Amino acid sequence: MTIRLYMDHHVPRAITQALRARGVDVLTAFEDEADRFSDARLLSRATELGRVLFTQDDDFLAEAALRNQHQESFNGIIYAHQMRVSIGACVLQLEVIAKAGNTDDLVNRVEFLK
Repeated sequence: MTIRLYMDHHVPRAITQALRARGVDVLTAFEDEADRFSDARLLSRATELGRVLFTQDDDFLAEAALRNQHQESFNGIIYAHQMRVSIGACVLQLEVIAKAGNTDDLVNRVEFLK
């Protein structure tokens, strides 16, 4: 089973478009009309939809830590630092994760792209 991604509203459109061109199932917060949700609500929304959240917003790292501390489950976060990981690197790594992984592999975890 592949991983379906949910893109935070700060993710560059080029990443979403490139992933879709490669056959990756991607839904953006904007398309889901959730682009004004708080970080906590956005992570909950991704989990409700059975998707893993991709973000470049480090506030989600604190949200993940808080949820783990309170034993609140979430489908997982994939994080890439805006200034340290290029768009191309994000696309390549996300494609591999999405096509080779399983959502269960990321439950309650944060995966860092390099």
